[in-house]
Amino acid sequence: MHGIPPTIFTEMSALALRTGSVNLGQGFPDADGPASVREAAVAALREGHNQYAPGPGVPALRQAVARHQQRHYGLELDPDTEVVVTTGATEGIAAALLGLVDPGDEVVVLEPYYDSYTAMIQMAGGVRRPVTLRAPDFRLDPDELRAAVGPRTKLILLNSPHNPTGTVLTRAELAAVAEVAVEHDLVVVTDEVYEHLTFGHEHVPLATLPGMRERTLTLSSVGKSWSLTGWKVGWATGPRELVGALLGAKQWLTFTSGAPLQPAVARALDEEAEWPLELARDLRERRDLLCAGLAEVGMDVRVPEGTYFAIADVAAYGWEDGRAFCLALPERAGVVAIPAVAFHDDVEAGRHLVRWAFCKDASVIEDGLARLREADLGA
Repeated sequence: MHGIPPTIFTEMSALALRTGSVNLGQGFPDADGPASVREAAVAALREGHNQYAPGPGVPALRQAVARHQQRHYGLELDPDTEVVVTTGATEGIAAALLGLVDPGDEVVVLEPYYDSYTAMIQMAGGVRRPVTLRAPDFRLDPDELRAAVGPRTKLILLNSPHNPTGTVLTRAELAAVAEVAVEHDLVVVTDEVYEHLTFGHEHVPLATLPGMRERTLTLSSVGKSWSLTGWKVGWATGPRELVGALLGAKQWLTFTSGAPLQPAVARALDEEAEWPLELARDLRERRDLLCAGLAEVGMDVRVPEGTYFAIADVAAYGWEDGRAFCLALPERAGVVAIPAVAFHDDVEAGRHLVRWAFCKDASVIEDGLARLREADLGA
């Protein structure tokens, strides 16, 4: 029996620890989120919010999510039937796919893809149909999207702002998705965890496009935008029947999510709305620091429009692929990064791409860049 292998993030973070390397791989920040939100969680623990929360989430958080969607995007939601709290967006993805995909159903997914997508499509018995965002621009080709849809397609799994490329899908690209979804009567599950972390590019939720409110399940979380990744509190919003399908699967996964954290997350959404905007401004500076440094050592870097991550092409160094480069990097330079080939079916498209995280403190990024400058990076 083979079991399920560890994720590339687990593997590379363990390598970072073992070698004492600067971890520019896994996407977690060095600084915690707002103090007021952390204090709200402490208060909830002390005040007795320590037993099971309701399966769909505590009412205060569901109401705060509904207000957030209305305030930012003009989306009107019923907090009782159209919002459910999940154990991070990761569980949201798992429950959405398990709740909506039957064995043999095809799922169209953008690649490079976040690795939990493919694992959960597989667990649901689905068949993935990737649409490749290709270097150097990583834009969605509407013709490739259309070609990936067939008679067995059940849903499209979308991610924007996109991890790992940093692409923020434009209104025109989203309109192409909407057109295909309406024409083929498809459900779209959209992962928007980086919704507030864009750099001069507007994030447009797919659910706001004509004909999409009734067929889109939108996922997000507190983790990335409020720098509370370890809390694992996310949410799904959309029409009652799609949210209900997700909840039906969620009840057998975690049943319910961290009770004392939920009132605190409601506070983040309602009272710390400026925090992610400040984070995005700060991240933009760190993005520029990292991208300039990687370019300086000879990488072909794509400056991202959003997220925590930048993709660089390392072909110039002569390694067989990005994985070989990343495995050698801790010994060569004392730095860890993530090979993007792990997120591709089209191996050639991702062969020499490497993902770097800039959600770290500027001093950590500078340390990593200094190590890269001093190292021999050639194969």
